[in-house]
Amino acid sequence: MTYSVTPMVYTSQFPFSKRRKDTVKNRIQFQKGLSLDDLHTRYGSEAQCEEAVEVYRWLEGFQCPKCGSKRHSTYRRGVKIFQCSDCRKQTTLTEGTIFHSTKLPLRKWFQAMYFLTQSKNNVSMLELRRMLGVTYKSAWRIKHKLMQVMCERELSTMLSGRVEVDDTYLGGELEGGKRGRGSENKVPFVAAVQTNEQNNPVYAVFSPVKGFSQKEIKEWASQKLVPSTTVVSDGLSCFTAVTEAGCLHEQNVV
Repeated sequence: MTYSVTPMVYTSQFPFSKRRKDTVKNRIQFQKGLSLDDLHTRYGSEAQCEEAVEVYRWLEGFQCPKCGSKRHSTYRRGVKIFQCSDCRKQTTLTEGTIFHSTKLPLRKWFQAMYFLTQSKNNVSMLELRRMLGVTYKSAWRIKHKLMQVMCERELSTMLSGRVEVDDTYLGGELEGGKRGRGSENKVPFVAAVQTNEQNNPVYAVFSPVKGFSQKEIKEWASQKLVPSTTVVSDGLSCFTAVTEAGCLHEQNVV
């Protein structure tokens, strides 16, 4: 018995060479993200995390939730406390947020947000516990709260401006049945990506639908798109129904 051996040949194009000029660069895959070094530089200390919470909670500076006054003083009693100079109401930095009453440092929460949002795959409780150096109970509580607020934001967010949409199917690989578009083994989703003036992705939404019919797409557009949004789709005819929800439609067939 003889074996023929094919020598391994390294070409100048793969895998370590420069990208070919005619290769289209995927903007989403190569967009600039937040590196681990960036995370430590921006939010590596408790003071930096507290400052970030304060800035994003009160974009125009502290305002008393009771009387609306902006005059206040601050002091610390375990956590940073704001006291209104007019009505004397006291408000903690984390009151009314997902961090309220937490015993963990804010930087642990910021690290958890980074790990959960940067990973392409689901981060398990055990993995999160190990990465944060906390108990399993703390990891469960952090992940549960973060996933809850992300879900609430997803449900309330409406896309606007320029939105690219496409049909997609997700589900297990079952034997038998129709393959591809219209398969009964998969759940149909509308994939929608809002882009900015530079055509870079800003926000993405994946919405399950009963099917790709005019009626379903009109209902989806009414719930997820702001009227006057410009919707760009492929040749699938059902997406023209976005006009019935007050949106504009452009067809881009490649």
